[in-house]
Amino acid sequence: MKTSDFNYELPPELIAQTPIPQRDASRLLVLNKNTGAWQHRHFYDLPEYLRPGDCLILNNSRVLPARLLGHRLPGGGACEVLLLIDRGNKTWECLVRPGKRMRTGAKLSFGDGELTAEVVEELPGGNRLVRFDYEGIFLEVLERLGKMPLPPYIKEELQDQERYQTVYSKVNGSAAAPTAGLHFTQELLDQVSAMGVKLGYVTLHVGLGTFRPVKEDEIEGHEMHSEYCVIPQETADLINETKKNGGRVICVGTTSCRTIESWAAEDGTMTASAGWTDIFIYPGYRFKVLDGLITNFHLPESTLIMLVSALAGREHVLAAYQEAVKERYHFFSFGDAMLIL
Repeated sequence: MKTSDFNYELPPELIAQTPIPQRDASRLLVLNKNTGAWQHRHFYDLPEYLRPGDCLILNNSRVLPARLLGHRLPGGGACEVLLLIDRGNKTWECLVRPGKRMRTGAKLSFGDGELTAEVVEELPGGNRLVRFDYEGIFLEVLERLGKMPLPPYIKEELQDQERYQTVYSKVNGSAAAPTAGLHFTQELLDQVSAMGVKLGYVTLHVGLGTFRPVKEDEIEGHEMHSEYCVIPQETADLINETKKNGGRVICVGTTSCRTIESWAAEDGTMTASAGWTDIFIYPGYRFKVLDGLITNFHLPESTLIMLVSALAGREHVLAAYQEAVKERYHFFSFGDAMLIL
């Protein structure tokens, strides 16, 4: 398959720049994965499409304020560091800017010297290993100095950093939000639970590899970056019980989907697991566990629109996207949602 097979036309003004006041008031395009039929609803209508005995699988990863703005020492120009992966011993794999001036040995300062750093290694692909120096607890330093690592297509400054976190976020470690979950309120989760839908949590720390452009003409040539994920025992048990009793496993977001599909046995059974995944799901993939997906809209030619197309068919998905454009849905992180069943 060609990467260009997953392209679509999106007017720039439909890219959402700010979150709406009420999380679950976003629009919801409901897509039947078998027929391609769609319905226009709102996210607060979600319970109408769920049944007692179903389970929702949610990614409880929490976004780090991982974007650091500072300057190079001594007396150098501005610099930017984006934390990607904690490599231990105060050292992180990072994206840096400007890359040409951030070679091995470069020294950096953030927050008037409250946090300093040194580039200790240049990695293949352009990332850097950066060792930090600080007093106290690194996460507390980040909370003071860091900014949310919003995607480049969002130009507006985020007024409330919690709006780029899900209401159930718990485990620090993501470089970007698992955005499908941004539509949930605690009240909606309580309503879903009260009707007999079980909630299960996994953790996948979202890296920028999820959003890395596909540069190969043939999608099979694309290499996925690895991301760390965890499936607790209680979630594995919940999925197995749901399947055994005829319920549906519905993932909230592509990250939850990739987590359970990475660790499921061929017969669809789950065991508690933890490790790195580089699973690349595109049309032709046979889902082992997932029955339905709640997701945001995705960039043209991205690995994420390929994943969604594997579930509902490329033609159905692109037709639904064309409908969303026609009906002026809003796209991407702070945009509207899609339910595929």
